[in-house]
Amino acid sequence: MQISCATMTSKEVWRPKVLVTNKETPEKGVNILRQKCDVIFPENVPATRDEIMKLVPGVDGIMWVGHYALNGEVLDAGAPTLKAISTMSAGMDYVDVAEFKRRNFPLGYTPTVLNEAVADEAVGLMIAAGRRFHEGLLKIENGKWQGGPQWMLGRDIKGSTVGFIGFGGIGQAIARRLKGFDVGQFIYSGRNPKPEAADLGAKFVPQSALLKESDYVFIAVPLTNATRHLINAATLRQMKPTAVLVNVARGEIIDQDALVAALKDGTIFAAGLDVMTPEPLPVDSELLKLPNAVIVPHLGSATIRTRDDMSVVAAHNVLAGIEGSPMLSPYP
Repeated sequence: MQISCATMTSKEVWRPKVLVTNKETPEKGVNILRQKCDVIFPENVPATRDEIMKLVPGVDGIMWVGHYALNGEVLDAGAPTLKAISTMSAGMDYVDVAEFKRRNFPLGYTPTVLNEAVADEAVGLMIAAGRRFHEGLLKIENGKWQGGPQWMLGRDIKGSTVGFIGFGGIGQAIARRLKGFDVGQFIYSGRNPKPEAADLGAKFVPQSALLKESDYVFIAVPLTNATRHLINAATLRQMKPTAVLVNVARGEIIDQDALVAALKDGTIFAAGLDVMTPEPLPVDSELLKLPNAVIVPHLGSATIRTRDDMSVVAAHNVLAGIEGSPMLSPYP
């Protein structure tokens, strides 16, 4: 990938300036930028959005690492030099995508490269919640290890019905992993049937049927106005009292107060959550007091290889955008 460089003097060659908004961004991506550009970072880790905004004027590109609001204010601050931005994420709920489209401004992101890591964690949450790992640890810590044939019984995966609210790349990656667990059937809901579902033996059903029939429900849809609080008191009541809910998408897709109530009164059996509202979760959150809630601090893509890959894709997006070439992974 080539960046056109204009000669400033006989000895000086212009190099674009790129802001990377987190100093801890993987070196694999940062080093790709450094080959072509001068790279700057905020001083603090994590930086505040105000600190980032002070560095935006005068840069040619930004690798936006972190879920700070990314909107017209950033584009205004970067004008007239700013030519491209790429996030290092798949979820874009913190981005004013409509404003980027209105201005026809190059915007990249990093989907697909994190699908496998997120799917691994989703299966882990499924097992941990269904088999009561957190509750079992609490029993040990509190000296209440009893044993016995009816003690701490969990839910089986073999023969179960597994439902996916959203069956894109992550949902499909989860289903591929679960093929070896002898699941009874896969069902999924969404806007439209997925052609790839046939190879996985997954059946397209209305969401109401999915909630009613599933022993395990995975949430794997983006956060939008249509999906915010998609899971609420009413939809939780449609689920089996033996059902396990797993969320690896965004916290606000679930009405968290309703989920807490459902876990307390036995409306559903358990939940495994990689995401919640807000993040970071306050230490006095009711979720943390529940033995049947397995909580992980948004670690879905947190593997060395995945974060490296995300940084590489984002770096190439920024370089291409500065050059005026098509991005490796443009936001559609």
